[in-house]
Order: sequence, then C-alpha cells, then structure tokens
Amino acid sequence: MAFSNSVNIDFLRSALVKESPLMPLNDFFQWIQKRRDAIEVNIDHITFDEMEQWGFDPKTGNLVHASGKFFSIEGIHVQTDWGKVPEWSQPIINQPEIGFLAIITKKFDGILHFLMQAKIEPGNINYVQLSPTLQATKSNYTKVHKGKTPLYLEYFNGDKKCNKKIILDQLQSEQGARFVKKRNRNIIIEIEDDIEVHEDFCWLTLGQIKELLCHDNVVNMDSRTVISGIPFGNYKQEVIDFYKTYNYFNTENSDYELNMLLSAIENENHLHEQQDIISWITELKSTYELEVESIPLNEVKDWIRDEKSIYHKEKKYFKVIPVRASIGNREVKSWTQPLVESAQEGIIAFIVKKIDDVYHFLIQAKLEAGNFDIVELAPTVQCLTGNYRKGLNEYEVPYLDYILKQLKSGKGVRYATYQSEEGGRFYREQNRNIIIEADENFDTENLPKNFTWMTLNQLQTFIQYNNYLNIQARSLIAAIKFI
Repeated sequence: MAFSNSVNIDFLRSALVKESPLMPLNDFFQWIQKRRDAIEVNIDHITFDEMEQWGFDPKTGNLVHASGKFFSIEGIHVQTDWGKVPEWSQPIINQPEIGFLAIITKKFDGILHFLMQAKIEPGNINYVQLSPTLQATKSNYTKVHKGKTPLYLEYFNGDKKCNKKIILDQLQSEQGARFVKKRNRNIIIEIEDDIEVHEDFCWLTLGQIKELLCHDNVVNMDSRTVISGIPFGNYKQEVIDFYKTYNYFNTENSDYELNMLLSAIENENHLHEQQDIISWITELKSTYELEVESIPLNEVKDWIRDEKSIYHKEKKYFKVIPVRASIGNREVKSWTQPLVESAQEGIIAFIVKKIDDVYHFLIQAKLEAGNFDIVELAPTVQCLTGNYRKGLNEYEVPYLDYILKQLKSGKGVRYATYQSEEGGRFYREQNRNIIIEADENFDTENLPKNFTWMTLNQLQTFIQYNNYLNIQARSLIAAIKFI
C-alpha cells in the first residue's frame, strides 16, 4: 500500500485528532479568556493630528510613517475591461515588506502539534485571537519600532541551531482590494528539541484548530492562511476504500466530513484535469487587462479626508481611521497607527456539490486591483464592498441570491461562522464564512465563463504555488474539517 510522503501523513494524522491532553478543548476557552483578562488593552479613536510618527506627506498627501517603513496609505488609479466598472481610483495599503506567518510544530505521542499564540491585535473584535507562533512584519522583527524582538523569531531567521525541518514554505497574497501586491511568507517547521512554551502560547493539533474554526472569531486570519496551505497527499484507491470502510464503523464522522476528506486525498476522480484549469486561468489573464497606476492620495477622486478619517463620499467601501493602541504584552506597549474600517461585513461562500461521487467546489477567477497577476481563484461568492442586505451592490454578484436563500432556509448549510480579517490593519472587520452543499437541481454546467469546478485536492495543489488562491478562498479552505 503506497502512501504519500511522511509529512503529508503527519499532517493528516494531526487533522484527524481533535483532542489532546496538552490542551483539551474544554480547557482552551478558559485559557484564552485568562489571556484576555491578564492583559490591559485600550484602543482609542484619535485625530490624524494626534498620531505620533505618522503624517501626511505635504506633496502627495500619502499617509506615511516617519521611518519610511511599516506601511503607507497611498492612492491608485485603476483601468480594466473586466466587469462593469471600467475605471476608478481608491486609497490602498502599500506594504512591500514580506513578513513571517510562521508555526512551530512538534510531535507528542506521535501526533503533530502546532504551537499557537493568543495574540492581541488593535483591530480584533475580541482583542485576543489564536495566531501563528510568529506573526511579524519585517519592520517588526528588525525592530524599527525600537521594541522587543518577537518571541521565537530565532527559529525562523537562522539564529537558533536545533534539529528542525521545514515542512511548508509558501509566499501567499493578502487582500487584493485593500493591499497592493502584498505577500507574506507562510512557513511551518517541525522541531525535535524541547522548547520553552511562554504563557501566551499553547500546543494544539490541527484537528483542534479546525474545530475552533467552527466558532466565531477565535482563529485569526494569519493562522487560517498558513494552515490552508497544508497538503494531505494523494492516495491509492485501496486507501480511499479503507477510509470509506472506517467511516462505516465510526459513527462520530458525518458523511459530509468523510466526503470532504476524500475530496482532499483523491486525485484521480475530478471533472477537469489540472492542465485544463491552468489553461482556463491563463486564457482569462490573457483576455482581460488590468492597469494600476500609483497616484498621490490627494488625487484620488470621490474620497474625502477630515480630521478623523479618509472616506468615500457615499460612505461605502471602507474608511481609514487613526487609533491609539495600548497593549500590555506587545513588543511596544503603546503606539498610534492607521486602520482600515469596512463599511459593513461581507459574505464569503463556497458552493460545493458531488460530481462523479466526489465533492467539487464552485470557484471563480476574480480580478482585484492589488493582485500580482490580474486574477486569483476566489470563493463562489466574495461580496465585501456592496451592501448585499439592501441589494445595493454596484454589479450583479453571481450565486449571491442562491447563497442567501439557502442560508435563510438552512438547507445544505455545512458551515457558517463569522471570521475576522487581520487585526493589525483592519478595524473590527468580520465576514460571514459559509459553505453550502448545492441541491440536486443546481445547474453544474451552465456557468459564467470565470467560474469552474475543482476538487479540494486540486485546490490544495494550487495553493502550493504563489498567487493562485486568494486569501478569502484560503480562509474557507482552512475551516474544512474531516472529523
């Protein structure tokens, strides 16, 4: 019986274990609440004039840090023949640095555990969320802020000499509508040596992390993007048959979870071949144009700046606000910074359906201004900027009505939680993350030309390469559990 390599097996074993004596889930919520209670947090709204080390460039109007590091709020002008809005300008976050989103793993009793951090970000809804072992921009870990060195950095920058191996290493994009060509290094290492576990850290299995993703706003976006890239391997038919037999005797598993596992490890049964999907993406990139020009923030049309925010004249999309953050356990205890505040929460949703007895995901190729290469693969519905509740989207969103109808009736709803965006740049932004299994009448053939069907195994293959799946798709994939 031929298995994939041992790393994939280790990941899969960990994903199938949802309890651990190192941190039982019943204890986890008490632990994270204690971490919240132990740290004093104050996030105050201030005026731009009250910001320290931040200011508007007198020539461009860009909002910049005095060091020239961290990030800046600038303007872009966009022209495209994609969609129904051919031209616009907007503020955008320019953060050219590549940061670390990094997790240390170690085996206990043969099961891979992930060292996770209870981390406070100024924009988090509930302040403390579960983050990777190390979550740091280059400006942070090179101490531009003149604060402390982030914990465990030495395991990733080469300073720590120990028995370790890299088991995942990817560059992944961030929100293409908010960042201009932003990427982070998503990395997982496995160590053998003993390691000190600081008080804001705990060991969890991958199965436990996925179980926590069934709760609103517990696992932060950076953790979700790292674990979304984990591959579980490809298996021969006898292995897949074994899992089916195992599930017959294992009443804890639902048919849905088993079939999601099979969609993750089955690489022979799929509607479209991988090369055909690559050709489909390539054709879209070749057909459509995206011209993004950097412009001064003070030349962005239809956006207004007052003493407390930068906002659209119709008060939609988002606004940029200045805050003062005081957090007791951070490398720097108090600072000011801009945050992006969304006009409303959005919907991020996958429609899934069995095709030839294997779950397939309805994927769209989506253009966003900050993308590296015109389009990235996105969930079936990614509705972040319009007001979907009042039907005020600027353009028709395919499958949105179907999602809302199923959500209201509860039919086929396999997953529905609120998950936060990254709290270091976004102020209390959460989006409804949804997976809905389509009913038998759902049309699988007549799709808009920027939509296609892919198995979970195919999606995980694409994640291994840079800039194919956007962060919203990866966030949802991270939440898929197998037990």
